[in-house]
Amino acid sequence: MSSLSFHWWRTVFFLIPAIGFYTVGLGACSLGSSLFSGQGKFGHWCARTWSWLILATTGVKVHVTGCEQLQKRKTYVFVSNHQSIYDIPIIFWSIPHQLRIIAKASLGNFPVLGWHLRRTGHVLVDRHKPGQVTFKKIASILKEGLSLIVFPEGTRSVDGRIGRFKKAIFVMAIEAGLSIVPVSVSGSHRVMKPGRLTTCPGIVSLTVHAPVETSLLTRNDALDLADRVKRTIASTIYHEM
Repeated sequence: MSSLSFHWWRTVFFLIPAIGFYTVGLGACSLGSSLFSGQGKFGHWCARTWSWLILATTGVKVHVTGCEQLQKRKTYVFVSNHQSIYDIPIIFWSIPHQLRIIAKASLGNFPVLGWHLRRTGHVLVDRHKPGQVTFKKIASILKEGLSLIVFPEGTRSVDGRIGRFKKAIFVMAIEAGLSIVPVSVSGSHRVMKPGRLTTCPGIVSLTVHAPVETSLLTRNDALDLADRVKRTIASTIYHEM
């Protein structure tokens, strides 16, 4: 049996049932907690536990550097490249902040996972019509002192290289005066490639770069800021490819 065939069977008959079990169990705990608190802080603990279980079961080891640059109670906009669906558990487990994700609306249609996202303060965006409701939701999250994690490419990379960054989130960060933290995730595309069911063990690097202050910038600087953040993230990604 080839290595690829082995990992396919392992994914279908072990990983998917195991991850499904974690998702239902911790999702139920998260949803239950949302009946008593709308902040989603216990739900975030459930998400971090879910993330650790997925990584441990799959055999993914994450080497994390740079978290010492973060202030514990400060609100940040974490901006990351997007190589794999594994980026979400990698980031949630590795970054010790209360995180809320901005994700595509279709994720809200998934049983348990979608319900968790909707009930615990995450932002699900229709890419074709984000609208004022989305921005109000984001503003509410930031007022509560929670941090955001954003994938400004809008979709996963096929080969690990970084696509174009959309500027909307950078405009929002500038107008809110929030620090942007570039995050480089390298190696996750080898764990599970887009369009493939096979999942493989592996080593992933996550680099948290120095926060970029936006207090002296205007919305006219958004494109330059997006390019600067992209270059920072890329400097680590391409060095390790």
